[in-house]
Amino acid sequence: MPTFGLRIRWDDLELHLPDDAEALALADLAADGVHDPEVASFSWPWTRGTRQDVVRHVLAHQWKNRARTAADDWTLSLAVFRSGEIVGEQQISAKNFQVTRSGLTGSWLGLRHHGQGIGTRMRLVALHLAFEGLDAAEMVSEAYEDNPASNAVSRRLGYTANGSRITAREERSVIENSYRMTRAVWDARSVGLRAEIALEGVSSVRQLFGIDQPKRPAPEGDT
Repeated sequence: MPTFGLRIRWDDLELHLPDDAEALALADLAADGVHDPEVASFSWPWTRGTRQDVVRHVLAHQWKNRARTAADDWTLSLAVFRSGEIVGEQQISAKNFQVTRSGLTGSWLGLRHHGQGIGTRMRLVALHLAFEGLDAAEMVSEAYEDNPASNAVSRRLGYTANGSRITAREERSVIENSYRMTRAVWDARSVGLRAEIALEGVSSVRQLFGIDQPKRPAPEGDT
């Protein structure tokens, strides 16, 4: 599978699709804690339940997304390593990317790795992959109002606020904020956000996702 050859590196960080052993290590990390137990950080409560429940949820998520490689519906659920230690997951997903060049990011970080600036760095790596590797036109990130860390990362990286909505989370209403990073804003980012990030194996992933295929001509009569 070409997605397993994808590697993104920046100094001590590396992101790649985890193999089975790494996926189990990722699941064990999540079972150790991802957020304050009093806070509900995700729309689906995959961090709730027993340790075995959390491990099962993470593994099921990984295995499901390995198969999501269609050009019109793909997901990269990348494990994040710092100096060889697994610290979290950074995801990029898209539907109809060939047409829209629009994608969505999501992530989590093991609780013991919070507060060290890793979340900002791994999002920057994901944006680099999206814009420089996959030719994205925009990337969207969403965060609940009561998740200050995620909201702060988006603002720090220069996203534009893209509205908010009231949604349900664990049978309670909550405000979810949306942020948008366009290609123009990415290209105009400050010097401090221009890191030396290396991409490996991108060309095979582009082929898999149909990114380099020419657009089909519009049906006759369309303008």
